[in-house]
Amino acid sequence: MSATLAAREPVARYVATPPLLQHFDQVAQAPGGITRLRELILTLAVQGKLVPQDPTDEPASVLLERIRAEKARLVKEGKIRKEKPLAAIDDEETPFCLPLAWEWERLGHVVDVIRGITFPANEKTKEPAEGRIGCLRTTNIQDRIEWDDLLFIDRSFMVREEQIIQRSDIVMSMANSRELVGKVAIVKEIPIAEATIGGFLSVLRPHSVLPQFLMIVLRTQYTRSSLIDSASQTTNIANISLGKLNPLLIPVPSIAEQSRIVARVDELMALCDTLEETGRLAAVQHERLAGALFDALANSATAEEATENWQRIAPHFDLLLDRTSTVDRLEQTILQLAVRGLLVPQNPADEPASALLQKTRQEKDHQIAAGKIKRDKPLPPISDEEKPFELPEGWEWVALRDLLPEFQNGASSRGDTGGSPITVLRLADIKNRRISLSDTREIPINERDAKKYGLQKGDILIVRVNGSADIVGQFILNDDELAAIYCDHFIRMRIDQGVITPRFLSLFGESDIARSRIQSLFITTAGQKTVNQAHIGSLLLPLPPLPEQSRIVARVTELRALCAQLRERLAATARTQSRLAEAFVDSLG
Repeated sequence: MSATLAAREPVARYVATPPLLQHFDQVAQAPGGITRLRELILTLAVQGKLVPQDPTDEPASVLLERIRAEKARLVKEGKIRKEKPLAAIDDEETPFCLPLAWEWERLGHVVDVIRGITFPANEKTKEPAEGRIGCLRTTNIQDRIEWDDLLFIDRSFMVREEQIIQRSDIVMSMANSRELVGKVAIVKEIPIAEATIGGFLSVLRPHSVLPQFLMIVLRTQYTRSSLIDSASQTTNIANISLGKLNPLLIPVPSIAEQSRIVARVDELMALCDTLEETGRLAAVQHERLAGALFDALANSATAEEATENWQRIAPHFDLLLDRTSTVDRLEQTILQLAVRGLLVPQNPADEPASALLQKTRQEKDHQIAAGKIKRDKPLPPISDEEKPFELPEGWEWVALRDLLPEFQNGASSRGDTGGSPITVLRLADIKNRRISLSDTREIPINERDAKKYGLQKGDILIVRVNGSADIVGQFILNDDELAAIYCDHFIRMRIDQGVITPRFLSLFGESDIARSRIQSLFITTAGQKTVNQAHIGSLLLPLPPLPEQSRIVARVTELRALCAQLRERLAATARTQSRLAEAFVDSLG
């Protein structure tokens, strides 16, 4: 029995399109669902399950015989080179069964593979000129050919005229990263006089097989995996050789069925595009709606207005909080309400923040008298224009420096010669604004520096330098007794806990009020953003009475725990949707 007969079924395989369409929307809504749908469409197409077979179609065996005759004629006329023989197809090679009248064939028997040209690096230009030809590179091969960023090289580097690309050529990346090697795009237009391809590309020029159908085959997960697995690997680059490309097995139906498959795939891919765009628009509109509602809540002028806004939004939480991004937005709104004094009620019996500031001023005078600090130049009071919003009764605006924080930049990563090993906290030890001791390092530090750079419970580490604007200036609370120091990527801030609780100060550091101010103070050098002690000291802080700080911290902790639970439920729902979508796709494939 021949390999092709053993590898096909005696009945038509078209079974999948009705259930596929029936569940299209449900699968698309799952995380990664549209990507799975695209892969499924291609898989069904090349397995003969996407469109019905027509028994009156010319069988693929006749088509392949015609291709062999055509290639033999072209070889005889000297228009193409004679190929090296490819091995016969063995039963065990075929990855899946084909419908009646389909055939398995090796890629090299139905296409000419034309390698790209090579040229010295100093011979390329960005501008066209007489005697130069456009040259496609791997960066030009995306989902379609990108013509905007061409190189131009002297036409003399082109060895053979067949290296000029033609409409309906398929261009393949032959040397690229492992994820991108084997990527293909079809030439639908040539917007310049003529063009060729560089040495890391090849052109696949089909013989009597629809290029659009061959594109479907080459973009299936089966083909992509086969090419990637067969590619040789250097340090960063995977390479596909002709010796691996030509023997690739491809399924071949009749030309008439190829045409029907191409039309159906185009139709279903357009539907995927629509669902994808609709999903994007829905996500943008959802974000805008949630943002507007949460902004209105965060910007409430009074506690009464905040309560009204909260009651207005709360009945719609099931719609608003159906994705993690809006849960994140809610959590930031909670922080905003917290630092504005709108999250918990005020207690008139609390000692006002003005009394705390009076104690701080007395302490400052004491330290000046004792020679511990120098008397600084008096600063003007905080003007109404500087205050971002009105504060509740009993609160005060204060520059952070006026609370007499102790700042200390961190230790050099080199450590001290002859010192004793001690754990040093690095940026890598900060996970989600928390200190992680799962993978710490040690450096040698002498006893004096170990004390200088040591950490106490309630200290706050501030990220001093990084390339990311989201990371620089972060407040990280040390909520434990640690036998560790910190590196010079941090500033340590130690505060009088009789004036402000470190947890409240840490919440303030996470709020948009603090983050937007810190980001406006960045110093940027060589791509690195930096904040210093003076920047942090200049932050305007809304200071509540000490007991209210504790009530705020407790309430934020409670609400954040609810947000974390909601995120986990959303993640569990997404995992379930993904498993259901995967099971459905697998059942059809």
